[in-house]
Amino acid sequence: MSDHYETLGVARDATADEIKKAYRKLVRELHPDINPDLETQERFKHVTSAYEVLSDDQKRRNYDQYGNGSGSGFGGFGGGAGSGFAFNDIMDAFFGGGGSRGPKPRSRRGQDALIRIEVDLAEACFGATKQLSVETATLCLTCAGKGCAQGTTVKTCDVCKGRGEVSQVTRSFLGQVMTSRPCNSCQGYGTVIPSPCVDCGGDGRVRSKRTIDVAIPAGVETGNRIRLSGQGEVGPGGGPAGDLYVEIIQVPHAFIVRDGDNLHLPVTIPMTAAALGTTLTVETLDGPQEVDVKPGTQSGAQLPLRHLGITKLRGIGRGDLIVHVEVPTPSKLDDDQVELLRKLAVLRDEVRPEGAQSPTDHGLISKIRDAFSR
Repeated sequence: MSDHYETLGVARDATADEIKKAYRKLVRELHPDINPDLETQERFKHVTSAYEVLSDDQKRRNYDQYGNGSGSGFGGFGGGAGSGFAFNDIMDAFFGGGGSRGPKPRSRRGQDALIRIEVDLAEACFGATKQLSVETATLCLTCAGKGCAQGTTVKTCDVCKGRGEVSQVTRSFLGQVMTSRPCNSCQGYGTVIPSPCVDCGGDGRVRSKRTIDVAIPAGVETGNRIRLSGQGEVGPGGGPAGDLYVEIIQVPHAFIVRDGDNLHLPVTIPMTAAALGTTLTVETLDGPQEVDVKPGTQSGAQLPLRHLGITKLRGIGRGDLIVHVEVPTPSKLDDDQVELLRKLAVLRDEVRPEGAQSPTDHGLISKIRDAFSR
């Protein structure tokens, strides 16, 4: 019989990890499902037998000292009562396993939580501190997250003896195959809670409401999220809490429209004020501001107020507030007003005007083109 170390292609002082790595590599190459020829199957049996001996510390010591692994010949293919090989190792080789098996921990990290909060335009611009009432899983103070009633503790599972899994030997075309599955008695934990905590039922956490302060940075907008580390759900078994994400929902303003870092404010003025010029007082996020309207201002004119927009979240300074001037045509005139406009039309030679066809970037034709190109 060939040397087990040579069969696996490892040195005699190879570590357990090196032996397992070499075995998995050979399994991927020699498994009967991939190479069904008889010669390859025979080699696969030798590889499996070698791994069964070298992966067991006691059998490896016997093999190194006496040249055998406690009498095991070809392991899982000999059909003896004590034969079998770890089917999980083959599955790991094909499906990327390799993590250590055993009981899973009762204490695990909690899930992240998400809550939405509404802010008005001023709070989005300048920032604010908001109080949030949240309901999440918190640490059970009665058992301090252990899940056990006072004066008791967890107990090793009688079924799996603390391993968290149970093994079963079955016969297949490969011989006797050993498979493992989570222990149903302890759900894979390796321990059981004989006397659960009356408040949390053994989970180590309870649901409760609490109030936290959230700092809203200046410049946020709808969809932005603020991460509060460790403020989410406490994990099972009193595990560390996840994170709490606060998502911003900006409430629309009554008359100011936001566009990124800029604000837009529509203002309507009379035809006479647009023709003669005037000074307007408009309400902004910074309080009342005066805007100069020059004589002859046209409807649709934009008057910027620098640095009165939104604070830049990832930059320096603020955007602009743009005042949009609208000049409506008067539709209800009394007799005196009609007479005055007729006199004005005569003075301006506009009694029977001809429509001027001079499209510009801001003219009617340009606006129509822009509308159809969107």
